[in-house]
Amino acid sequence: MNIFNLFITAFNALMKNGMRTLLTMLGIIIGVAAVIIMESIGKGSEADITARMNSLGSNMIIVAPSPHTVNGVKMGQGGLTLKYKDVTMIKRYSSATKYCSAMVFIAQQVKYRANNWNTRTTGVLPEYFALRGIWAATGTVFTDEDLRNISKVCIIGKTVQENLFPDGENPIGKTIIDGNIPLKIIGIQNERGQSASGNDQDDVIIAPYTTVQDRMVQSLYINVIFISAKSADQIPKAVSEIKYCMRTSHHLSTGEPDDFLVRTLADIMAAAQSVSKLLTLLLASVAGISLLVGGIGIMNIMFVSVTERTREIGTRLAIGATSTDVLWQLLIEALAISLVAGTGGIIIGLIVCKLITWLAGWSTVVTASSIIISFAVCTFIGIFFGWYPARKASNLNPIDALRYE
Repeated sequence: MNIFNLFITAFNALMKNGMRTLLTMLGIIIGVAAVIIMESIGKGSEADITARMNSLGSNMIIVAPSPHTVNGVKMGQGGLTLKYKDVTMIKRYSSATKYCSAMVFIAQQVKYRANNWNTRTTGVLPEYFALRGIWAATGTVFTDEDLRNISKVCIIGKTVQENLFPDGENPIGKTIIDGNIPLKIIGIQNERGQSASGNDQDDVIIAPYTTVQDRMVQSLYINVIFISAKSADQIPKAVSEIKYCMRTSHHLSTGEPDDFLVRTLADIMAAAQSVSKLLTLLLASVAGISLLVGGIGIMNIMFVSVTERTREIGTRLAIGATSTDVLWQLLIEALAISLVAGTGGIIIGLIVCKLITWLAGWSTVVTASSIIISFAVCTFIGIFFGWYPARKASNLNPIDALRYE
């Protein structure tokens, strides 16, 4: 019996019990669809994280306070260790850095006439705009002169604009009350969307560092330092120089631990992507259980099929069919169930991915490798779980099979 006839025979046998075959396929269909969906969401998440991280700026380096310790337990960031003199030191002695900006922020209510909004006011140096790729879509940004004069000016994000000026009034030139400090709006920040951590980057007011530090926060400490290396190749050198400058500025002796953290964009991206990959792996593992259950279902239905067709198998063997013919016939039946179910699962998975992107707005990336792997897994499942029932059928004694009731 040639392969083509085996497939025809297998197809006809499966169609005799169409509903049973369909129910057997469900486990494989759900498993394959789930694997593709989870993998595409994971890949989409990684791509989204990469895009959002890149939006932070090129060759980014971040200096933050070191996690503070209470009774030997690290409590996370929150220590007060950074000062403006650290920024001055880095600017003066780090040859590999291009831009360096202090950042200090405060969350408080902002008012304009009868409208109010709770947001975060961020104080930075003018070079922060070039460092982060921020510009004024309307109006202008503040300058070094505004920084020296502690000018009460600011630029606002789109979200702040929509909440303080809901009637479409032009914000440029208007004065808002930020906490208790009046600030004149001189520009509207270009829209930036969500950050990698999910924060709205348009829900912000950006003002000169000296204005926020002296008039609002009234503290000697800053929250974070943003730095840009001159090029990607210069990042390692810049990190080394920054650490030296920070230790010198903080008067740390040899052997004393750093009271600051230096993180590059690559470090942050790797950490975020590792979490995304772990979640994807866990979800894919759960989906893989459906494939295992589907494979067991195929084995079960093949055992039922062998039992129901014992006399038929005996007749085939009696009239000249070989054990190999019977083995291949039943194995191809199991393989056909698995491959058809896998195809259905792939189609459903692709449709659901499109719906997720359309309805939920999540980024999904379906790769060719996930489809190829799905077919390979389906083939393996069909052969692995169909082999034993098919082998059992091929070893039947023709006389005993013909007498089977």
